[in-house]
Amino acid sequence: MNIDNAKSQMRKGMLEYCILLLLEKQPAYTSDIIQRLKEAELLVVEGTLYPLLTRLKNDGLLSYQWQESTQGPPRKYYQLTTAGIAFLHELDKAWQEISTTVNFLK
Repeated sequence: MNIDNAKSQMRKGMLEYCILLLLEKQPAYTSDIIQRLKEAELLVVEGTLYPLLTRLKNDGLLSYQWQESTQGPPRKYYQLTTAGIAFLHELDKAWQEISTTVNFLK
């Protein structure tokens, strides 16, 4: 079995949850999201992030606002909707269940 592939699959499964956790704290621009994930050692590229943000927006979990930028064109800042906050709280519960199971089995 390829450990890199297994790790990649685990990260993909956590990516949506991690993005919602970031946006719970404050609205963020795509580059800011990528930077914060990188700081947390969860590497993601724009080509992966943009479709995920679009899907979350289409699902009603995120909205965005355009904000003027001092460096170039206006930027799209993503934020959680009320439905996104409720969804995140359900993911929090699921994460606790998964964490409890894994820790029990360790």
